Amino acid sequence: MKRCLAVLLGWFLVLGLVAPSGAAPSGPPIRIGGTLALTGPLAATAIIHKIVGEIYVERLNEKNGLLGRPVEWVLLDDQSKPDVTRSLYERLITVDKVDLIIGPYATAGILSAMAVAQRYQKMIVHHTFGMPHLAKYEMHFSSNPLGPEPNKTYPVKLYDALQSTGSPFRSIAIVTNKFPSAQFISSGARDVATARGLKVPLYLEWEFGNRDFVPIATRIKEANPDLVWVGALGIDANLLLEAFKKLDYTPRGQFYLFPAPGPLVRAPESKHAFSFTTFEEHPPFTDNPVTADLAKRYRERATKAGLPYTLMEVQAAGSFAAWQIIEAAVTATKSLDDKLLARWLKTNKVDTVSGRHRFDGPNNYGDDGSMVKQAQDGRWVIVWPKEWAAPGAKVIYPSQ
Repeated sequence: MKRCLAVLLGWFLVLGLVAPSGAAPSGPPIRIGGTLALTGPLAATAIIHKIVGEIYVERLNEKNGLLGRPVEWVLLDDQSKPDVTRSLYERLITVDKVDLIIGPYATAGILSAMAVAQRYQKMIVHHTFGMPHLAKYEMHFSSNPLGPEPNKTYPVKLYDALQSTGSPFRSIAIVTNKFPSAQFISSGARDVATARGLKVPLYLEWEFGNRDFVPIATRIKEANPDLVWVGALGIDANLLLEAFKKLDYTPRGQFYLFPAPGPLVRAPESKHAFSFTTFEEHPPFTDNPVTADLAKRYRERATKAGLPYTLMEVQAAGSFAAWQIIEAAVTATKSLDDKLLARWLKTNKVDTVSGRHRFDGPNNYGDDGSMVKQAQDGRWVIVWPKEWAAPGAKVIYPSQ
């Protein structure tokens, strides 16, 4: 409830940050550089972040830009490869000489970009980093409100949500992509399950980029758990659902960590599937004009791009929040100096579409603001914690 009140109060500050000023930006552009996985295994989700960045830069330039100057986003394709990401951030800083940088999509790429930022003492704001304990660089700032130990805190939220239904939930099979963040949080899910007395009949990992999920689905079917936890990235979730279909098997309960949101929720087999989130397009998040406007713009652009799910959700919100953090720091300090911007963020809170962020905790992380969403009637809705649930929504355990 405290976080809910903070967001409601903070939205007034957000309004101040993004309200049109009437003065058109002028002068040389402020160049913000970054990469996204426009191709490769992560492209199905990274396209969301591309759309958001385009919207936000357009919105900045509709008013006064930053510091009265227009903003230019220098975006490169990292091909879903951390080594390519590293090289491109070197280029952005040393060749393109961008003023500021924003992180790529996904943990492995962000780690690569963060190392380059540290080498050149550049502040880096990012939106999808999932391993807070590895973020040792003092000038990194995440818009992903995971808290410092999501491997412990998030599984607790999911298990609490399931057990709140009163339905039998005694065993969990955990399978995960070896992608760093998915593997890290999924391993924690196993530890938390064991500590809570849940049986874990299966723990299995697969290589990033794997496309053959029938052997994995077979092992899950044999384990026959009450819930299958899938440390999924992108279309992993859909490929596993297709494998289940081939085996004529439907898990009693299913959770997917970081799936491509549209393809999963639109799959008939995903009915009542659970997933991680920090924002979905429904009240109380949409009860203010700033978020409502961003959501409207996002829906229009996502529809035009042919995305299978056009509502603003966790990926889009995380990206919007990253841009809001940059805007807040630049506006408050009236500067582009990386060290000055970083010092300001360390000692201030920033209100974003996904809540109020603070950066004074371990490794610049604040509170765990993650939530549990569920696929209901063809869309994602938050079901836990209760104070963030969509109006009228409740946790549906599939065996009910």
